[in-house]
Amino acid sequence: MLASVLSFAPEQATAVADYCHEHSDGPPDLPKHIEDLWQWTCRSFEDADRMSSLLQGQWMIWMAQWIAPKRVLDVGTYSGFSALAWYEGTKHTQAEIVTLELSEQMIAVAKDVFEKHKVGDRVKIVEGLASDGLSNAEGNFDIIFLDVDKVNYHIYIDIILSKKLLSPRGVILCDNVFARGLTIGKDFNPYLEESMRPFWEESGDALRAFNKGLMEDSRIDVVLLPLFDGVTQIKWSASSLQAE
Repeated sequence: MLASVLSFAPEQATAVADYCHEHSDGPPDLPKHIEDLWQWTCRSFEDADRMSSLLQGQWMIWMAQWIAPKRVLDVGTYSGFSALAWYEGTKHTQAEIVTLELSEQMIAVAKDVFEKHKVGDRVKIVEGLASDGLSNAEGNFDIIFLDVDKVNYHIYIDIILSKKLLSPRGVILCDNVFARGLTIGKDFNPYLEESMRPFWEESGDALRAFNKGLMEDSRIDVVLLPLFDGVTQIKWSASSLQAE
């Protein structure tokens, strides 16, 4: 087909997601402890919509198995779902996973989750502002997953690139760059709950500028994919690698 995106009503989108679940290596075959954490988080927190979907968790595992990273930087821990997915996907490489979180509540939750599932051998949680965690990070990472406050994505990417936290052949994955569709236009999601609209409108405005800025940065190559709520993939440009 010539178009890159199919248009679905909410009920159709749910059916499509279910179909994808049934025709992927997981879910429904996602490791049970990861799916259990996802279900528990949905039941326990009103803002659980911040967490990635089950299918996105399987995508993380698949990406990690394919890229075979030695180090993963998970910017935005929340309840630990993404960190567990990265951990599962890097069993063969025994990658170090560094995850950043600001919320004291979610730090406590994630620590309990990591202790329960005995992943402390490779998962390290860094507490505080993402900007501080990135500024203090050392070495580089083969996968960097950015899923925190959208209005500051431009700050985080600048730190990552300036400090060369991304390895020469690594990839940055920026989540939610569609901002529930409001990055493209304020009227692009008539189904969005009105209580959530101000947050996502602000995020959409910021991400619109962020996406434009990425295209003007000669250090990197960028592809924005219509996956989940929009995923931007970033790698070093050939000229950047040659300059090393």
